[in-house]
Amino acid sequence: MSVAALSALKIRPISPADNPAIARVIRDVSAEFGLTADKGYTVADPNLDELYQLYSQPGHAYWVVELDGNIVGGGGIAPLAGADEDICELQKMYFLPAARGQGQAKQLAIHAMAFAREYGFRRCYLETTAFLTQAIALYERLGFEHIDGPLGNTGHVDCEVRMLKSL
Repeated sequence: MSVAALSALKIRPISPADNPAIARVIRDVSAEFGLTADKGYTVADPNLDELYQLYSQPGHAYWVVELDGNIVGGGGIAPLAGADEDICELQKMYFLPAARGQGQAKQLAIHAMAFAREYGFRRCYLETTAFLTQAIALYERLGFEHIDGPLGNTGHVDCEVRMLKSL
């Protein structure tokens, strides 16, 4: 990607008008990697088409990544359901191929964790699947450590990789 194209990438908070575009990104990336609803992946989330509304609640935030005005990725933070109040979850980090390898996922994750710290969370949890090796490597570089079992009630049946980071 050229320097001009890279400068066209922008991370910003989700707006109501972004709901269809980010839902499409999540569905497309999920299909690309075989992350099907029957296995409890994000595509099974009943709120997938209403992410702005979901992430407008206290302690929640979601950001989208734009390339030339088109949504090409996103990710968010929310309290981890069924866990200690000081634990948040890094959620719904999905990027189309055009946005990968440009550092946007790293920037977004750092931004999300800064939000989480400011909101008072002390730990950040995430779940993913073992074949998403690039994502796992990023999370490891960001200081997430592998843990043995799941935390909270995420509903992610096939997410066998669980990680936790102190904020």
